[in-house]
Amino acid sequence: MYYGQNFYHTPVVFTKAQVDLRNHLRMLWEQHDVWTWSTIISLVFSLPITDAVVARLLRNPVDFEHALQPYYGARIAAAFRDLLREHLVIAADLVKAAKAGDNKAAAEAERKWYANADAIAVFLGNINPFWSQEQWRRMMFRHLELVKAEAVNMLTGRYEASIAAYDENEIHTLEMADIMAEGIIKQFNIY
Repeated sequence: MYYGQNFYHTPVVFTKAQVDLRNHLRMLWEQHDVWTWSTIISLVFSLPITDAVVARLLRNPVDFEHALQPYYGARIAAAFRDLLREHLVIAADLVKAAKAGDNKAAAEAERKWYANADAIAVFLGNINPFWSQEQWRRMMFRHLELVKAEAVNMLTGRYEASIAAYDENEIHTLEMADIMAEGIIKQFNIY
């Protein structure tokens, strides 16, 4: 058992199963960040590893599918996989359009990106009574803002600002992972 402390110095006890789930979801969201960042860099600088990096990024939704399947079954896990994959593909389209200076395509990609984030929030809010659609919407929209800041700053040569956005996004998505883990722990009484 892990004994942590909360802000009020009341002991918080986590079982091994809870810690394992939390760590696994944190790893998946961390990989989501790392491979999104790597894809942005690869696309912006037309690196020869772009195809390999994108392929690795697109493995992340499949990894999430495998993590969620024991709790939600194959159909729901696959639906999340598809929504998350769409999220990543649209992000890449947005970076490509912005790099090409195609403002119309970039605006359309961004519109689709936010609609997809909203669909993810609704989906998650519907499958777990401990997840709020509105909370997921706020978290997803903030995630998009930060990824966009990473990309825009990278495209405009403001590398330190891009790194700062990445750092903020990393903390944010780890919080998302914790919300996800907490909801699964409560819904499925994981002890």
